[in-house]
Amino acid sequence: MKNLLKIILLCGILLLIGFPNNGRAADNRPASQTLIQRILPDYASHFSVEVVSSGDTDWFELESKGNKIVLRGNNGVSVASALYYYLTEYAHCQITWNGTNLKLPAKLPLVPTPIHKKTPYEYRYYLNYCTFNYSMSWWNWDRWEKEIDWMALHGINMPLAITGEEYIWDEVYRSYGFTDADLDSFFSGPAYFSWFWMGNLDGWGGPLPKSWKESHRNLQLKILNRERELGMKPVLPAFTGHVPASFKKFFPAAKLKQTNWGNDFGDTYILDANDPLFAEIGKKFLEMQSKIYGTNHLYSADTFNENTPPSDDPKYLSDLSRNVFEGMKDADPDAIWVMQGWLFISHRDFWKAPQIKGLLEAVPNDRMIILDLAAEIEPVWKRTEAFYGKQWIWNMLHNFGGNISMFGRIETVATQPAAALNDPASGKLKGIGLTMEGIEQNPVLYELMTDNTWRNTPIELNEWLKKYMLNRYGKTNDSLIKAWDILVKTVYNGKVIRDGAESIIVSRPTFEGFRRWARTKLNYAPEDLLPAWDLFVKTIPECGKSDGFQYDLVDVTRQVLANYALPLQQEMANAYRENDRVKFDKLSGEFIELIDDMDRLLATRQDFLLGTWIADARSCGTTESEKSLYERNARDLITLWGNSNNRLFEYSCRQWSGLMTDFYKPRWEQFFSDVKANWGSFDQSGSDEKIKKWEWNWVNSRKDYPINPKGSSTSVAKELYQKYNGKIVPLTQKMTPIKYDY
Repeated sequence: MKNLLKIILLCGILLLIGFPNNGRAADNRPASQTLIQRILPDYASHFSVEVVSSGDTDWFELESKGNKIVLRGNNGVSVASALYYYLTEYAHCQITWNGTNLKLPAKLPLVPTPIHKKTPYEYRYYLNYCTFNYSMSWWNWDRWEKEIDWMALHGINMPLAITGEEYIWDEVYRSYGFTDADLDSFFSGPAYFSWFWMGNLDGWGGPLPKSWKESHRNLQLKILNRERELGMKPVLPAFTGHVPASFKKFFPAAKLKQTNWGNDFGDTYILDANDPLFAEIGKKFLEMQSKIYGTNHLYSADTFNENTPPSDDPKYLSDLSRNVFEGMKDADPDAIWVMQGWLFISHRDFWKAPQIKGLLEAVPNDRMIILDLAAEIEPVWKRTEAFYGKQWIWNMLHNFGGNISMFGRIETVATQPAAALNDPASGKLKGIGLTMEGIEQNPVLYELMTDNTWRNTPIELNEWLKKYMLNRYGKTNDSLIKAWDILVKTVYNGKVIRDGAESIIVSRPTFEGFRRWARTKLNYAPEDLLPAWDLFVKTIPECGKSDGFQYDLVDVTRQVLANYALPLQQEMANAYRENDRVKFDKLSGEFIELIDDMDRLLATRQDFLLGTWIADARSCGTTESEKSLYERNARDLITLWGNSNNRLFEYSCRQWSGLMTDFYKPRWEQFFSDVKANWGSFDQSGSDEKIKKWEWNWVNSRKDYPINPKGSSTSVAKELYQKYNGKIVPLTQKMTPIKYDY
């Protein structure tokens, strides 16, 4: 009776939300029309949509007919791409996470000659497991709807879709008799799902409320329906062996491997792929998932994510992958395994040619797709003979931890996808993708990367940037062209370092020039960025009302000041070593003032507010205890990441207003107070221990922060330019080079 009631309830929900579909072409036209209505409500009637299902390759066409702009394509994503092509090429508009320009003229520009585009990439992949937490932990349907529109406009047709998977696993384990007591220590809190799904941790940030499982089942249904209506083929997860610690209670003879991603999180348990239960549970999971969410036959499964396998025997690895795939195929005969290739980078010493071949060769070439997850950093395809015959996708990873830093390999992104596509050695290169750990930063890199979708030749960067500026700011001029030339040569040159540098401000306070994850090494001389700042400030009168310009102005100003913090901190350290208390007091005061100034600057943009992150987390709760749990998750992930002794502290640090003055500033104030109280005998490790306790109290505290921007971006940027511009070069050039050990 109880199960019957659950089925009736679920059917009611599906009737309200919509049953999962498989993205039939017939569904794409109305979905495309409503997308246009959402993007351009005042101009939707000016566009005509035609969906023509033909050919194996995605294509779109664009032309003017009478008083209409005709958007034609073989599915909803193609039609949306036609719309964005029109907006960027003819109307000179732009839609990014960080700045949008949709200032269209009353009379829309005509398309003088018909345009036809086709993509050389069957797959355009999007998202990383980590993105679902570093950026998307607290998203509601409104935010997801905007993101799915962005995906379609930018040609994405293969998004990872792991929202709501906790509901499926809850159903599967309860079908075996597991209770709340058996599962409460298994499911993590919402901010840690990515690493929970990848088998790295259990339970941290939990226990997970039932209300979350049900609300995010409903959210996933909306996400999948919209993606499929537009012709996307979402990638859903498959079973890779991660089971609850209570598994032994129900299956005492099960073959389990005990593993530990990091001592802070305790052990997790992986079911041996050779155990008959592996196939049974894997099949049950996919059947339950398909019943509730439908399927497009694409399944993500990552074995040994950042964990070393128990054997390097190629046969063992081959047997393991064969069992994983056979489990998928048993539940879905059309299953295709999508595997992240991160393990070949993170554990490169283990994964040599025999081991990689062993893992891959057991699966038919046309039933597996490998994500070369960080091809712009380390192209694994070049050392694996293009993954030994498997289909694969060239991806830009770019961002780690959702950190805020101007950084990127802009020339690589402009040229290397096409270079790989046209390389005879690239084998079965079938797609391109975005696999960043966090979004809503460095929009230029993502506009550039997605512009590769509809071409098979390299992008000429200088000309592309001129168009990018025009679309973003509504105009361009010599000053902006020079400023972006400097950005290409400095923050976006992609040399020396793996990912964006952090500011010493976000580091747990120290006299050293960096910490484990607060890595301050730059890929350029900091003074070389200053002329770009000059030019952005100079251009305020012309472009200051542009949303995109305001974001870029704040981001450049933030980056300059974030860089300046290091020579200021190092000069302060020198004052301590030289026993100059007067100088130390002066410099430490300036350091605190710098943090306050950066907070005021960041407060002018919605993009940089801690308050939004916290408020969104709390809004997911249905009771005060749930709201408190989610706020604690939200605070923890972006500061300590785990407990007070966690090795990942600051990995996901953010330069956000509210965090600057309420977390980083008090830490430095405590540090300065401790140094002064113990002048000449300061104990760094003792100070760290005190600050760790304070940090843990902060993680568990309760406070609201502003959710709306305050002040004028242009006014504050000009004020800080006048205040700091003359100080930076003298102190920067005075600093002794730091010997980095990473």
